[in-house]
Order: sequence, then structure tokens, then C-alpha cells
Amino acid sequence: MKDTASKINSYLTFKLEDEIFGANVSKVLNILEMTKITKVPKAPNYMKGVINLRGAVLPLIDTRIKFDMGETTYTTNTCILVLDIDMGGESVHVGALVDSVQEVIEIDEATIQPPPSIGSKYKSEFIEGMAKVNEEFIMLLNMDLIFSTDELSLLRDSSTEILTEQEEITDQKKVNKKKINSRGF
Repeated sequence: MKDTASKINSYLTFKLEDEIFGANVSKVLNILEMTKITKVPKAPNYMKGVINLRGAVLPLIDTRIKFDMGETTYTTNTCILVLDIDMGGESVHVGALVDSVQEVIEIDEATIQPPPSIGSKYKSEFIEGMAKVNEEFIMLLNMDLIFSTDELSLLRDSSTEILTEQEEITDQKKVNKKKINSRGF
């Protein structure tokens, strides 16, 4: 008799407006509360800016804008998913604003249905499939395909530019402090 056991995957579910989405937990590095956002000039409209994550600059995406759902309205439930996205073999970390995080669920691969080919307002190439859990459909996202390589490069470059500017400001502050200290103030 053939072994027909299917694979079980864990997904973190979250809401955007009234829709539930799922991201494979292997792609979610952290869940953060809202924090101060630094705007990035000339960034794409879906890039809210960057945040400081333990000393590293993390680009922050408004997922609702990226999915053509309008801008995120900040509430006490709004949070940031820190995602690990594969860009041609290179790991890129991105923060994604979501309306709320729901729970971690386990889904049997055999129960995942293909995304609808028509009638969906989302690009089917980044929808891994649909799963029905507790009478609700959850759109399972392929986090590696939400952003094109060009978009990820732009996000990474914008973040690097901000980091370089911050380092230059810090260096200038150190120089000014040394000047003040050398004068005996």
C-alpha cells in the first residue's frame, strides 16, 4: 500500500480589511508593534518608509497599498510582520504592515485549492492557494513572489541610502563632539 500522507504546513494568518491571508511561518521572522517610521524620499507609494530594527534599517511596506486596498488605517491592532524574502538566492528582510495578526494554523497541503483564475482582485502569481478553515477562506501567499526583483532592489537600495545618511550624521556628530571636547567645554 502506498504512503499517501500529505505534508502539513504552518501559516500565520493576518487581516487586511476584512480578508484573511496566510504567510508560511518559515517566512515570518518577527511580529512587531507599530513604531516610528522614517519617510524615504522618492520611494514607491507602497513604501511607508523605514524602521529601526535592533540597529538595522528595515524597509516598511504598506501591504494594503501593495494589494490595491487603499492605505492602512493605524489602530491598536496594526502591526508589522518582519518577512524573509528570497531574491534570487539572497535573503532580503522587509517589514509589512497588516491590520491585525490572527493566529498560527496548520494546513494540510492536500486541502489547498488553486487560486481562482478569474474574478480575483489580487495577482494570482503570488497566491499560493486558498484554504477553507472554520468556514472562512484564507488566501495563502507566496511571500517570495509578492515583490519583483526590481522592487526588492529598490527597497534595499532606499534602505541602504537612509542607513548611509544616518551614518554620515552620526559621524558628523562625533566630529563635532570631539571639537567641543578638545576646546575644554
